[in-house]
Amino acid sequence: MADCEDTLRELYRFLDGEVPPETQDQIQHHLGGCLDCLQAFDFHEELRLVIKAKARETSVPPGLLDKVRACFGDVADDMSGGPEAPSPGA
Repeated sequence: MADCEDTLRELYRFLDGEVPPETQDQIQHHLGGCLDCLQAFDFHEELRLVIKAKARETSVPPGLLDKVRACFGDVADDMSGGPEAPSPGA
């Protein structure tokens, strides 16, 4: 992972913790020496945190979560914190 293109291509997987340890080390090393990639990383990391915070503040319209679960099954449960997770504001 010696160049910017490779680093940026793996950025989302890196942020999600989905890259192998060796790739994670390579990306961290690259970010330590490349201001452009570090700025991209900082932007996307902050964007993800803002979206995550806003998603927790917003209530889900009645029936929407059931429709998502019907389409995606267990993946939707993982995203919502599980089928018994309290709704925001509860």
